[in-house]
Amino acid sequence: MSSDILQHYTILVEFLGKALGPDYEVVLHDLSSKDFAIAAIANGHISGRKAGGPLTDAALRMLSSRAYETDDFLSNYRGIAPNGHILRSSTMFIRDEENRPIGLLCINFDDWRYKELTEKMLSIIHPESYLEQHPAYTQPLLQRPMENPALQESSAAITENFSMDIPALMQKIFDDATASLGTPVDRLNQFERREIVEQLNEQGLFQLKGAVSFVARKFSCSNATIYRYLSEISA
Repeated sequence: MSSDILQHYTILVEFLGKALGPDYEVVLHDLSSKDFAIAAIANGHISGRKAGGPLTDAALRMLSSRAYETDDFLSNYRGIAPNGHILRSSTMFIRDEENRPIGLLCINFDDWRYKELTEKMLSIIHPESYLEQHPAYTQPLLQRPMENPALQESSAAITENFSMDIPALMQKIFDDATASLGTPVDRLNQFERREIVEQLNEQGLFQLKGAVSFVARKFSCSNATIYRYLSEISA
């Protein structure tokens, strides 16, 4: 039945991609597939992804935190495309008859063309020196502070990155978790490694196949050690 439900969304992806236009990337993730792969995508040039690509780091966090239990969707959070463009991203949780998540429908809007048009218009009506003194005029709207405190605490706190394959996604999550360390990861003590594993678990890394072996190699320890840390965390 899950495949029947997702089949309807596959058609919706193609429809929305054509109806909304080339600045909107529409993506369907099948949560029953290996590594929650992309089942359908329209306007994939925005993130450079294709069908079969992996879930994003933000989507993994949503699943790990079980956001689908309290929200039907998360909208208007920040995404960063590989080319540096800031995207306005939204994700809807697709559930089966038993209310279990079976898919994600995601829309990523790239306003870069409109920003360029706005800057050209402003350069016509304002002197260049004025725009240099008032950078807020040309600052992208998605980078300005949000006025709604509720949004600031929920969707606005999310930043999404797009990886082309599972190894790149795991590396990105691991690098983010260890960026502030002053010690090489293969020299961390047991307590420090356990803390990092807890962070990685919260980021949803261990939902990916091969993640335990990946982290064990990074820490120069055995898979059993990582499993022990995970067991202690969930105890």
